[in-house]
Amino acid sequence: MSNSSVAVRFEYASERKIRERNKLHYRFAHWPIWIAVFYLAPGPFTFDLFAHGVHPYMAAWLGIVIIGTGIAGLCGQLPGVEPKPYIIRFTEDRPNPIYRRVCYTLAWSELVTYAVLNISGLVGAILTGHWRLQQIYSHFYFPLAATFWILGALGLLPRVKRSTVGEGHERRYFYGTVWACVVAQPVLGLLWWWLPRGRSFDVLRLCGFVGVLAFMGALAVRGYLPRTRPILPGELAVSD
Repeated sequence: MSNSSVAVRFEYASERKIRERNKLHYRFAHWPIWIAVFYLAPGPFTFDLFAHGVHPYMAAWLGIVIIGTGIAGLCGQLPGVEPKPYIIRFTEDRPNPIYRRVCYTLAWSELVTYAVLNISGLVGAILTGHWRLQQIYSHFYFPLAATFWILGALGLLPRVKRSTVGEGHERRYFYGTVWACVVAQPVLGLLWWWLPRGRSFDVLRLCGFVGVLAFMGALAVRGYLPRTRPILPGELAVSD
C-alpha cells in the first residue's frame, strides 16, 4: 500500500514467476496487438475506413503491416514476440532496444491522439452543432502524433526511455492508458450508433467517453487491472 490515501495493489519482483523463453502461443497473442498499432498509424485514413468502409489502399496497407510485423516477429523485433523475455530484472539498467522504443512510441501516439481528437470533435459538435471530426483528423492528427514521435525519440515517454531501469512502474502507465482507451473507444462507437443526433446526445456521448476513460484510469492507478500493479524492487521478474 502506498503512503497516500489511495490503496494501490503492488507486486514484489521476487514473487513473479520467471520464464526463460516465451511460449509460441504467447508470442502469437502479442502479434495482433502490433498489427493493430501499425495499421492504425495513418489516422486520417483510418478515420475514413471507419466512416466509409474498406478501401483498396487500406486493404493493401493491412497486407504490408501483416508481412512487416510478421518478419519483425520472426526476428524477435516486436515486444512480447521475442523468443525470450528481454527484461528480467526490473531495476537493471539495460539499454532499451530500438524496436521497443519505436513500437511503444507509436502506440503512445495513437492512444493519446485518438482520444484527444475524439474529445475535440465531441466538444466542437456540442459548441457549434456541427460535426467536423473528419476535418479535425485531417488537420491535427499528424501534428499531434508527431509530438509523441519526437518525445519518444528523445526518450521522454514511459517504456521508451533509453534505459529499462524504471520498467516496474513505467509499464503500468502504458497498460493503464491501453485499458482506458481500448474500452472507451468502442463505448464511444456504440454511443454514436445507438443515440440519436443532437447536441444533448452529444453531451451524453462526451460524458460517457470521458467517464469510461476516468473510471478505467482510476482502476489502473489502484492496480486493479492486469499489468497495472507497480512492481517493487526485488530479485527477478519478467516484463510483459
